Amino acid sequence: MTAELVLRAPEPEAAGALGLAELRRMVLLAVKSEHTQRNYGKALDELFALGAERRQPLSRDLLMEYRAAMLARKLSASTINVRLSAVRKLIDEARRNGILPADQAAAMADVPNIPQQGTRLGNWLTREQARELLTVPDRSTLKGKRDAAILALLVGCALRRAELAALTMEDIQQREGRWVIADMRGKGGRIRTVAVPLWVKQLIDAWTAEAGHSAGRLLRPVNKSGRVVGDELGDWAVWSVVEQAAKEIGIEHFGAHDLRRTCAKLCRKNGGDLEQIKFLLGHASIQTTERYLGSQQEIAVAVNDNLGL
Repeated sequence: MTAELVLRAPEPEAAGALGLAELRRMVLLAVKSEHTQRNYGKALDELFALGAERRQPLSRDLLMEYRAAMLARKLSASTINVRLSAVRKLIDEARRNGILPADQAAAMADVPNIPQQGTRLGNWLTREQARELLTVPDRSTLKGKRDAAILALLVGCALRRAELAALTMEDIQQREGRWVIADMRGKGGRIRTVAVPLWVKQLIDAWTAEAGHSAGRLLRPVNKSGRVVGDELGDWAVWSVVEQAAKEIGIEHFGAHDLRRTCAKLCRKNGGDLEQIKFLLGHASIQTTERYLGSQQEIAVAVNDNLGL
């Protein structure tokens, strides 16, 4: 008899049974990134809903139908492939727990990814646009001072939004006679030290002096009355600040990661060494900034000091 994994909305399982809710939980625990967890969770919930609607068990036919449905919605190749990856992890967890035999799991997982043509360039700003973006926040208000610090750290230090949201006052230290974000733990658990240009530090100081805190999370929520409410700001709030500021200068669909890319582009245009830009970005390899042989990071004279902003 062929094993089946019947798809329905996850619900508490009977004693001794391992069902969809538990399999879903195991899949999400297997990935560290909160962003990936959200994407994986959404993919599995969509698959469960499709299976329940069609009254079909998990099968290669159902997975191909799910793939076709995503194509019909004109989702990008990268988005579809991430969601198919979530489904493959679900199948693997079912196999590991004896719900699906190995041969059946292998057949189900054999759903092709969507080919990605060429290289995604993403989006970035010119120097003039970056300058204009930095003028958007109203620096006479507490929220404006905070938002200016957010934009400055993203475009001046090439931080990821999650890295920025997690940044503490204690992370900003002096090394070799200058301010840096010391020993930042980034993507993949990699450690790097990021030089902070003087103009960025000045905007940080303007925010913290007005907000009145000297320890803990650097960024805090600010309510409509202009008061700090809470001890930390989520990464989606960072994304919202960037999106709204970009719209103010007439740029749609622009996110925090685009400011990281902007920093790298401006560093390179100003003669920044590729190896030093790699250190700044915290890449595991220089495949995205070209391969390198190895060198020491220069902090006293950093590549992101000369952005011209």
